[in-house]
Amino acid sequence: MIAKTVRTSFPVAAGAVAERAEEINKLNVFPVPDGDTGTNMSLTLSSVVKELAQLDADADMEAVAGAITHGSLMGARGNSGVITSQILRGAAEGLTEVEGPVSSADIARALRRSVKVTFHAVRKPVEGTILTVLRDVSTKADECDRRRLTVAETLDAIVVEAYESVARTPDLLPVLKENGVVDSGAFGFAVFLEHFCAAALGRTAAPAEFKTTFDTTTEGAREVALGRVEIEANDDWEGSEFRYCNEFLFRADAPFDEEAVISFLGSMGDCELLVGAYPDYKIHVHSNTPHLVLEHMLELGQVYEVFIHNMDMESHERTAKIHADQDEASEVPMKPLGFVAVAAGSGEAEILTSLGVDVVVSGGQTMNPSTADLLEAVSQVHAEAVIILPNNSNIRMAAEAAAEACHDKQVAVVPAKTVPQAFSALFAALPDTPFDEVVEAMTEALAHVRDGEVTRAVRDSTASDGTPIHDGDVMGILTGSIDVVGSDVAEVTLACIARLQDEEEGDTLTILAGEDLDDEAFQHILDAIQEAYPDLEIDAHRGEQPLYPVIFSIE
Repeated sequence: MIAKTVRTSFPVAAGAVAERAEEINKLNVFPVPDGDTGTNMSLTLSSVVKELAQLDADADMEAVAGAITHGSLMGARGNSGVITSQILRGAAEGLTEVEGPVSSADIARALRRSVKVTFHAVRKPVEGTILTVLRDVSTKADECDRRRLTVAETLDAIVVEAYESVARTPDLLPVLKENGVVDSGAFGFAVFLEHFCAAALGRTAAPAEFKTTFDTTTEGAREVALGRVEIEANDDWEGSEFRYCNEFLFRADAPFDEEAVISFLGSMGDCELLVGAYPDYKIHVHSNTPHLVLEHMLELGQVYEVFIHNMDMESHERTAKIHADQDEASEVPMKPLGFVAVAAGSGEAEILTSLGVDVVVSGGQTMNPSTADLLEAVSQVHAEAVIILPNNSNIRMAAEAAAEACHDKQVAVVPAKTVPQAFSALFAALPDTPFDEVVEAMTEALAHVRDGEVTRAVRDSTASDGTPIHDGDVMGILTGSIDVVGSDVAEVTLACIARLQDEEEGDTLTILAGEDLDDEAFQHILDAIQEAYPDLEIDAHRGEQPLYPVIFSIE
């Protein structure tokens, strides 16, 4: 069970780090501001994902741990990547001892093992880095175990602790405070941990509403961490004592004195790391004489996959990119009004973008974006005022919280409950109209939209008229009420449309096909609707939304 959970959760977490790699890169100022931490962590994690994909479907945790250890060792890039590989190795080794369902004690033990392995590899740990966050998370897991919290409570609590620890990094490492950032590797680790834990619990993100017994929300902790970030170009950096980042894989010809090699690497520079086990190792060091490092190791074995980075050049590239981003933002005049909308499917997102939405946030019924996610989206809109379309009742509160928390631009929420409602609202947004009037017109447009959703039940329930609903039944939901129950998507869709048309005949039907409804089945539904209502104008699209084969609206 634990092996399957790790295998399915790891790619999700790795993907989250990859999506935010550039953001993590911009935070990177320690040990040198070379702007590659996010890239290096992402490359390291992607190597593990590839290794895991090659395992047999029934591979046990020992095999999974082996793949994580080997994949992260072979793919580790940079100081951050090598340290990440040791964090993963230790945690994976700790999980091999799990027998039966995982417990909070198992989680605590795995993290203790991770701390032991990682701190053994890093001989000169620095406070205010990823190492500090790892240790804090492990301490929190021990506390959760002592308090006998559930696995879900423990995972949520360690994610909160990770972000709170990230927020403390500038107070522990002066160079971070001087540059207005949190530690990049620490932030990357927190992102990975958040999405790994969420996936392990069957969620797409840590719940915004969750509050641990320690009285802190995941969302709140994340916002505090992000609130300490004011990325600036580091024009005053005079360069590290060592210019080159040297990293390579090493295969020993025979057992050797590892302590002697570590000492040698330390004499060549700093940030020295030797990780792995005979005969395969990963070596990392910042040095001015990479050729001497290679020559020494060639006397002991074979060197391959050598990467030598000029950190001085990379730091200047980072600074130039930040300046370029700042110049671009200042040169482009702000438009009066912009839009942020939430969408669950790629087709929905494409339509919203075509209607003028600036940023589409991924989310929906089972993957609600947080206030922080929506705030980040608002910040990306280069406009004086922004309207948020949550497109789901469960997201409205987070959207309103984001609007209240934004102080550098005017933000309002038009409370669309579905994507088709958002379409109508966007059509009502007239240019060169005062902000308040636009919000009012868009909100009024929602009242003229009658919508429906067709999905399958996942548990027994009861329809609005008392009809029993069984797991697997097809349900037709009209304005939030389960009014139609059946066994066929097409039949339920037609029944829902019939009810709405009987109440008040509409002129236009907008209908979106979900990812589980193929083109042939969708066309069958469209043909049936056209035959039943020949005067109804049908605007059909592929929405690709999950869980809902059909969503529609009538106006």
